Amino acid sequence: MSNLSFSSALRALSNRDYRLFFFGQGASLIGTWMQSIAASWLIYSLTGSPFMLGLAGFLGQIPVFLISPVAGVLGDRWSRHRILLIVQIMSMIQAFVLAALTLCGVVQVWHILVLTGILGIINAFEMPVRQAFIIEMIKDRDELPNAIALNSSVFNASRLIGPAVAGVVVAAAGEGVCFLINGLSYIAVIAAFLSMNVTPVIIEKTGKNVFADMKDGFSYALGFVPIRDILTLIALISLFGMTFPVLLPVFAAKVFGGGSHTFGILVSASGAGAFLATIYLAIQHDCSGCFMQYGASGCCGGG
Repeated sequence: MSNLSFSSALRALSNRDYRLFFFGQGASLIGTWMQSIAASWLIYSLTGSPFMLGLAGFLGQIPVFLISPVAGVLGDRWSRHRILLIVQIMSMIQAFVLAALTLCGVVQVWHILVLTGILGIINAFEMPVRQAFIIEMIKDRDELPNAIALNSSVFNASRLIGPAVAGVVVAAAGEGVCFLINGLSYIAVIAAFLSMNVTPVIIEKTGKNVFADMKDGFSYALGFVPIRDILTLIALISLFGMTFPVLLPVFAAKVFGGGSHTFGILVSASGAGAFLATIYLAIQHDCSGCFMQYGASGCCGGG
């Protein structure tokens, strides 16, 4: 227990810009999960088709798979702060369009599919840039592991809260209200980005084109064993384990005989364990350096 310190669990929040990012992102992510739940439930309510749920999931994720490597390179060339501000504004517009279509009673399945694909493209640029942007906000590199853990904790906390709230809101007021709340939630994160005083990272120009930089990135990831193993593990889990939420509306309605609130609780349950795990990591002593150098047996927590 000597390695555990609850008082140090929030130490990365001493950085003003990261603190703004943390709370702004937290509010926005709750809205994002509310929209995700409402969109899946709306598709299933309109079609009753598991295939359409799978298609929506595919359209939302395939841009991330295809575009993220390019987005990562662009994030190394352009201002990450500016990129993130732009994609948050675009996400807000997407949410408001979906809310308007639904609240006006004219929404169709193809509207949701197209807007889901657009959001997937936006997320493809947002995800890798957001991860790299954390480094710019943290002044003390010793606090970086804690910042990464806190970033995961706010994501999983929102996955715990957002779906449960969405299930109740959908049952009481309809899916359109969830989309509207999501659009409004982006105001918090946009305000946070506008309030930051981030010192731009000076990027050395290599003279290489985007594809040459992508090749270097792939070569490094595949050539460095710890990163390659982690990427392989994540790929396998994502392919075989993380696809179950797509069919949760079917289980909620057909297997458990419930409604949107049941669906929301099922998704929230999947975030509970992950949230507890990230809190544990946030209060752990940082063993990442010795693990990378010596392995688990040489780590201060493994001997």
